[in-house]
Amino acid sequence: MSKQAEQEDKQVGERPSRRRFIGSTGSVIVGSVVGGTLGSAGTASHAADLDLRGASGRQGDLDQALRNKTFRLRTERAIVNHNVPVPRHPDNDDEERYPHKIGTDTRGLPHNARGEVDLAAWALLKQAVTTREVADFEKIQLGGTRKLVNPLGTLAVNLTGLSSVQFAVPSAPALASAERAADAVEVYWQSLLRDVPLYEYRKDTNHPLVRAAAADINRLSGYTGPRDASGVVTPDLLFRGTARYVERADPTGRSARHAVPPGVAVGPYISQFLLLDAPFGTSFIPALLSTQAPGNDFLTQTAEWLAVQDGKAPTRRITFDPVRRYLATGRDLAEVARGAPGFASAYQLLSTATSSDPARVGGLGTPLNPTNPYLKLRTSTGAAGSFAAGYVQGLLPLAVSRAIRAAYWQKWFVHRTLRPEAYGGLVHQRLSAGVDYPLHADVLQSDAVARNLRKFGTHLISSAYPEGAPLHGSYPGGASVSAAVQATLLKAFFDENAVITNPVQPDPADPTRLIPYSGPTLTVGGELNKLATNLGVGRNWAGIHWRSDAAASLALGEDVAIALLRDEKLSFKEPFEGFRFTRFDGSTVSL
Repeated sequence: MSKQAEQEDKQVGERPSRRRFIGSTGSVIVGSVVGGTLGSAGTASHAADLDLRGASGRQGDLDQALRNKTFRLRTERAIVNHNVPVPRHPDNDDEERYPHKIGTDTRGLPHNARGEVDLAAWALLKQAVTTREVADFEKIQLGGTRKLVNPLGTLAVNLTGLSSVQFAVPSAPALASAERAADAVEVYWQSLLRDVPLYEYRKDTNHPLVRAAAADINRLSGYTGPRDASGVVTPDLLFRGTARYVERADPTGRSARHAVPPGVAVGPYISQFLLLDAPFGTSFIPALLSTQAPGNDFLTQTAEWLAVQDGKAPTRRITFDPVRRYLATGRDLAEVARGAPGFASAYQLLSTATSSDPARVGGLGTPLNPTNPYLKLRTSTGAAGSFAAGYVQGLLPLAVSRAIRAAYWQKWFVHRTLRPEAYGGLVHQRLSAGVDYPLHADVLQSDAVARNLRKFGTHLISSAYPEGAPLHGSYPGGASVSAAVQATLLKAFFDENAVITNPVQPDPADPTRLIPYSGPTLTVGGELNKLATNLGVGRNWAGIHWRSDAAASLALGEDVAIALLRDEKLSFKEPFEGFRFTRFDGSTVSL
């Protein structure tokens, strides 16, 4: 590339032309061939083998034609993806608004007795996220032994799909906003309700705490969760997941549009994919869980809370129930979401046929997405190369890494949003010590906060994990974006409208066994959506994330999956019309 062209590419908004891109890249590749990097002879004659102009090969060699097609497609997709502009990335202005950084995630750095960050230590972190240099990250002053989670990994270059910086999420709710207060009241209630069985979340429940939670949340002006047709938060809708999209009509990129994904508010709270044993070859992956014992609540005392804010290692451990059972409480879901499980079990259930042999675990036998080309081809079928097990199973972890890069880039380089545990510290200081922190009245006057004080003796939000949250910002959520990208991929490969036959739910009288569920029809797409929201909201049940975190991650993970599928679609030889599936907002995607 000439010095002039190189300088042009450094200008903001400059997009390299196809001719200059191919010409410069071709020069590098031909030079490598001549120098011996590619091939064994290392002579100039190898350069003649590389035909960058035609798809059929210089001498009609089909092998050469495939090599040329590969190069041409990679080049063209690089240009197309590069030409997708970087969107606006507006934050919520809390970092600039508050000199003591009370609205910003500062955990892992040293803090004073009130939990306010040491500003000199903060300046070093801010320098690192501004320069994005490894050396500056190594200068950060930590307050304990725990390390910051993967800021450098977000800066990796993606060789498929889009760059992490090309995906957008709306601004996180601001510290003093009604939406953040609503997020907080909901998490306080989830903390208080962790050990209440999930079957109590029904319209006719008589459970007093569940009814109190619905009434308290229903009063919140900033609540964005599901409501019924009359606009009421009923017990059966409590803690059901939502998606949070950028409102395209707002040119600033700040506003959010909210949606309840299809199927999420239908049937049992927990997805069938978390209740069924999954076939795995001649074995199976059991759905029975090792669950936390009731009462494992951490960070409710100021000394323990402050140590964790500083990044010190926890001194207490979780105790577990010796009896394994099916997922039956919010605490169970928090423990499931602790490890951000993948979708391996979901894929095995979808792709494995049902079994009439009682000694063998069968799957759901879900039909393929109607657009799958092998439903029409007469003489061949898919395999690990495309459209079948090995191929889809390989895409799932690849997509997770890309989704995590996109989410963590937002966490580190845009939002740096405070976690629920830090917000609870502000509530505690405001109500117990009279510190004038700018918190919305909806949280200060909530029934949940009052009950929290009576139960724990402080206004701190309890955590189901002794170490609290990972050391990076809250918004958007990592577990949720991982779940969202995988759910989207599975909807692209399987028939999301297929009905799940013989659905189940834990026995209210004995959660070590399952009983049949009878009610509205459950579909594959709806239960995949529910699985994605279960795993995201599970972190809220743990006290380490907000509704807005999980909801924004659903839309983000979906966009990452769509970008990958666009590239994959063009790589196939099969006569394939394209992927088609339903987004989390109910609209249809056709690639």
